[in-house]
Amino acid sequence: MPGPLSNLKVLDFTTLLPGPYATMALADMGADVLKVVSGSRPDVVAYIPPFVPGTKMSAAFAYLGRGKRCMTLNLKDSRATKIVHQLVADYDIVIEQFRPGVMAKFSLDYQSLKKVNPSLIYCSLTGYGQTGSLRDRAGHDINYLARSGLMSYSGKKDTGPSLTGMQIADVASGSNNAVIGILAAVVHRDKKGNGQHIDISMTDGMIAFNAMFGAGFLVDGQDLVREKTLLNGGSLYDFYETKDGQYISFGGLEPQFFGAFCETINMPELIPGGVQPKDGVNVKKLVRGIFKTKTRDEWTELFKKVDACCEPVLSLTEALNDAYAIERGMVVEVDLPDGKKVRQLASPIKFSETIPEYKNAGIPPGLHTKEVLLELGYSREEIEAFEKTGLFS
Repeated sequence: MPGPLSNLKVLDFTTLLPGPYATMALADMGADVLKVVSGSRPDVVAYIPPFVPGTKMSAAFAYLGRGKRCMTLNLKDSRATKIVHQLVADYDIVIEQFRPGVMAKFSLDYQSLKKVNPSLIYCSLTGYGQTGSLRDRAGHDINYLARSGLMSYSGKKDTGPSLTGMQIADVASGSNNAVIGILAAVVHRDKKGNGQHIDISMTDGMIAFNAMFGAGFLVDGQDLVREKTLLNGGSLYDFYETKDGQYISFGGLEPQFFGAFCETINMPELIPGGVQPKDGVNVKKLVRGIFKTKTRDEWTELFKKVDACCEPVLSLTEALNDAYAIERGMVVEVDLPDGKKVRQLASPIKFSETIPEYKNAGIPPGLHTKEVLLELGYSREEIEAFEKTGLFS
């Protein structure tokens, strides 16, 4: 069956990671996504190695471009504005990632485009949002994490905040909130008929991710300290180095899981103290010493037999070849333009009726420019003239 979003048509004016990840998720669920890019200012992601063998396309670019068509337009050219206005009559969702005010310079902002299509859903995805004193400030994932408050109590007392291996603000906050906002606006439009502008700030999303601790602070006004709470290193909930320099994770907060954990490491006397014992520093030091007596795989084998919320820290090689990832279908083969295939991470959303369809991996910029213009009614002669006069550059 067609994907659950097969009735949606999305114009994508985004680059780098947050927007492209969001529109890839929409495309995986069946949306018709048309990516509009500059012909002279390529996406930086296209140059980040490694590259798909036999191509000049980076693996990340091939992944983030999955399921989309792509055309090139020079948005500074007034003819491009006319073409986008024509597209908006049919593509009724727009997502853009420029700094506030940039799209207005091209008459492609929400106020301009909703005159063409009043039911338009228009999502602006930025670091600091469309309003406020930071709206025009440049930033990246690490900056949004820093300003959110989360990093003030994440990491270690001795070393401070630590980087993570993925862009939390970009994807977990930016991409996912953009998808949620767009789909919520679609539901509203289906009920009321009108579209709306969605303002997604990655920093806003990170502030909201303070979740339970943020809720507590707003009640008692107490700032948090690294390695002092149940979940930030102030309990036995943590990572533990093993004999071979690998790591095991322990997350058994509930009494039954903590009890099984203590029994498995042969320290039942720790059970009365709970997962957050009074003498936490010395107890954790004791537990760290115990974990260094066996290798990660030896501990993994022991914990397989019990429910103690203990799992090994896997490398990508291990994680993506693990039985779990295989059983859950988390790696798929997707077609490249030349007929070859590339392995990619699958959509994490499982539907019983509308299975995600991976139409194609990312394609070279502008591959569908002529095709899209022909669909709009332009002649081949007009398209050739556009090409010669720089409309696609």
